[in-house]
Amino acid sequence: MMLLAIILFLVLVGAVLLYRPGLLPGSLAVAIGTVLLTFYHGGMWILLVPTLLVIGLLNVGQWRRRYLVEPVYAALRKAMPPMSVTEREALEAGTTWWEKDLFSGRPDWDRFAAINPPVLTEKEQSFLDNEVNTLCAMIDEWDEHQRQDLAPEVWDYLRQEGFFGLIIPEEFGGRDFSAYAQSRIMSKIASRSIAAAVTAMVPNSLGPGELLIKYGTQAQKEHWLPNLANGSELPCFGLTGPEVGSDAGAIPDIGVVCKDDFEGEQVLGLRLNFHKRWITLAPVATVVGLAFKLRDPDGLLGDPEKTDYGITCALLPATHPGVEIGRRHNPGAPFMNGPVMGTDVFIPLDWIIGGPEMAGKGWRMLIECLGAGRGISLPALATASSQMCYLTVGAYARIRRQFNMEVGKFEGVQEVTADIAAGAYTLEAMRQFVTRGLQDGTPSVMTSMAKYHATERMRRLVNHAMDVTGGRGIQLGPRNFLAAGYRALPVAITVEGANILTRSLMIFGQGAIRCHPYLFDEMETLSTENRASGVAAFEPLLLQHAGHVASNLVRVLLCGFTGARFTAVPADADQFSRRWYQRINHLSAALATAGDTALGVLAGDLKRRELLSARLGDVHSQLFIACSILKYRGTQPRSPSADAHAGFALQQCLYAAQQALLVFCDNFRPRWLGVSLRIACLPLGRAFPTPNDASITALGAEIMEPNPVRKAMAAHVYVSDNPEDSVGRVETTYQMLLTVDKAFQAFQRAWSKGELNADSLDDALAEAVALKVISEEEVEPLRAYDARRRDCVLTDHFETLL
Repeated sequence: MMLLAIILFLVLVGAVLLYRPGLLPGSLAVAIGTVLLTFYHGGMWILLVPTLLVIGLLNVGQWRRRYLVEPVYAALRKAMPPMSVTEREALEAGTTWWEKDLFSGRPDWDRFAAINPPVLTEKEQSFLDNEVNTLCAMIDEWDEHQRQDLAPEVWDYLRQEGFFGLIIPEEFGGRDFSAYAQSRIMSKIASRSIAAAVTAMVPNSLGPGELLIKYGTQAQKEHWLPNLANGSELPCFGLTGPEVGSDAGAIPDIGVVCKDDFEGEQVLGLRLNFHKRWITLAPVATVVGLAFKLRDPDGLLGDPEKTDYGITCALLPATHPGVEIGRRHNPGAPFMNGPVMGTDVFIPLDWIIGGPEMAGKGWRMLIECLGAGRGISLPALATASSQMCYLTVGAYARIRRQFNMEVGKFEGVQEVTADIAAGAYTLEAMRQFVTRGLQDGTPSVMTSMAKYHATERMRRLVNHAMDVTGGRGIQLGPRNFLAAGYRALPVAITVEGANILTRSLMIFGQGAIRCHPYLFDEMETLSTENRASGVAAFEPLLLQHAGHVASNLVRVLLCGFTGARFTAVPADADQFSRRWYQRINHLSAALATAGDTALGVLAGDLKRRELLSARLGDVHSQLFIACSILKYRGTQPRSPSADAHAGFALQQCLYAAQQALLVFCDNFRPRWLGVSLRIACLPLGRAFPTPNDASITALGAEIMEPNPVRKAMAAHVYVSDNPEDSVGRVETTYQMLLTVDKAFQAFQRAWSKGELNADSLDDALAEAVALKVISEEEVEPLRAYDARRRDCVLTDHFETLL
């Protein structure tokens, strides 16, 4: 009887914590229920007394503030490390989106269901079908490699057709395309040439154009934007340097406020000294955007108490006196990249982007604008690379034969080709979901996820592709369809902040504060100078935060024991997706529980515990990616092939999230708490398996077929039909194989079994006709295909190497 009473008590408390009816109603429910249970079994007074004490502590305001709120406030205020100006600006910059729901532990699936996929306007689709296709047809990647530059006619076409003004409003002569359109455009160009894509990408991501649109004065917009749109001005942006890469807050470049002569009269301005490195388009740029630290030692800006204004952004012509530009770095891909330097460069104050009132606000400007590079451009490159790997490697694995069998049928090969198939599907899903999120704001955490996971997935898939193609992918030349993408990997990984930093610090470090429902507001109260007002503001947040933690703990336990089978899913969820949504519910509650535990135990020290924060970031990211896969699948035509791709990709995501969570728990200290977290999150052990061998071989076979997913991938990239083109050679050979495959397989089986004794192809074909293995009508198509097949597997060779 006592055991039953205790169980009922725990169920009562758990239900109150799970549903959170409010402090007073919940307290009354627990108090009344515990009293009734005490009447049921007298031994329950052991729980009744402490329960009533806790209820009294929570509900009597004076007791609560004295014995709970003020001690916690004091402890947290003491433990919270000082926050620099740049840290605060980074945290306050941008917005949040669906990633915040996932961090809450209780995703709002009705809100998710209301998210519609991005669509292209008629103008955007026309530009893709016409101008972008024309550009791709003009590009010769091997010619770019030899000249280490785009061809002059490609440069001219990029300017003439407005490729540098995709983000600029139509009133200034730009095309004013959406984030999704920009991504699709960059992907299609990248499928043809990474160098051309990077060249078009930079003016449309972090750079003067975006900064001017969002922050520039009307005069600055009218002066610069029309010429940026038509390509007569080509921009670059100087942020990184020899002493500063990902840590933009440590910029050593200085601008000092002073007076000097400019165009015949003395004006108030800035004297700049800067040394920038790794600046894309710098060697050909006509206008330079510049980030530097602004100082006003003489109080010329009007505030004698303020000397250091912080990071500021300005715009100046590349030909301005003192600016040194034009030399090139060699990043391994033939796009323009180089240094920009300046010594004692004087510029008027109104060359600050946004004018003098934007002095010192550059860091926030940059953080908010980095979203384009992280959420659009770099994932677009990664998506294009993955889709080209899908198309070319899938085709090549069917064309290339070893041991009398297509190499794509070997299980060892299928292990990596299945990953290529699922990865390409995943990256297309991510691209659509992320660009949709960018329509609603600038979610900095989401775009960090996109940049890191898209480029890392690109690295993995391109390496897989190289493994499958072997020497065919290694030997450089006009036949090679993988080399340019392989050489570009380090650029994608490094640009817009090193991936190590993005994973270790930004995704969870920034995400925990931005996505948590209470944490940022709590931090604001802890930094309040007036302690009394700080405590007053902190009190309701603390109570809500405590309820949030307790509710998620109960939720994750229920999910762990029931497989989350009774949790909510979107109203439009079908039989395939329902269980996936419920599994995401489970891991979302686990992430919220683990995240709050880490924040509570480690507090400010968490940002130095990069291994732990990175793993929580991995959980968060994988859940976001899984949601993007489900959204993408739900908006595409249904087919068994699409379900096979989506199911495999979802298994990869949830398994990766589970593994990251387990490693986090195994390394969390104190050890007993880590073990407790592991039990709470996964009480029945590992719940999310990795794809099994049957799934691997099935998807590895599917990538070689002309399936609906392959057709969808091909629609997003440029696939040449020229048999002399690097990609066109593989594609046309593959398409020819599909028309003769039945006869070719019969012929190959007969030859491999020794049924054909001929040594030459022609004699073997004649013998196969005589034996009725093939028909007479099939001889010429097979002879033509065999010639094409042999040509397809050849690599280039040269008399001399330059």
